[in-house]
Amino acid sequence: MTDQIDHWHKLARYDTNMQGELHATLLRNNDITVSLQALSGIPGMNSGAVLWVRDTDLAQAQLILGSIDTDSTDSATILDNRSDEAFDVMSEAALQSTTNDKKGGNV
Repeated sequence: MTDQIDHWHKLARYDTNMQGELHATLLRNNDITVSLQALSGIPGMNSGAVLWVRDTDLAQAQLILGSIDTDSTDSATILDNRSDEAFDVMSEAALQSTTNDKKGGNV
């Protein structure tokens, strides 16, 4: 009989399956063995997930997940605070002056 089940540790619990899958993929891309446990047996239910890692990978996995910026500022606020120049967005006037029809006039 083996005690392999004792070599796994609960690393994190996520409210959505997508968060769990995203972090599991990040860890797998860093050569860490991950087990992702959905919290619902019903396909399509977004009930959350738990990440499990082997004891030999626990410290490295905690370090990787700890380095993720989890600033409470939501993405909409970040985008609102950026200028149009940061996104290379042309002003309406500049856009109109560069949009010409085939005869050389503005459209």
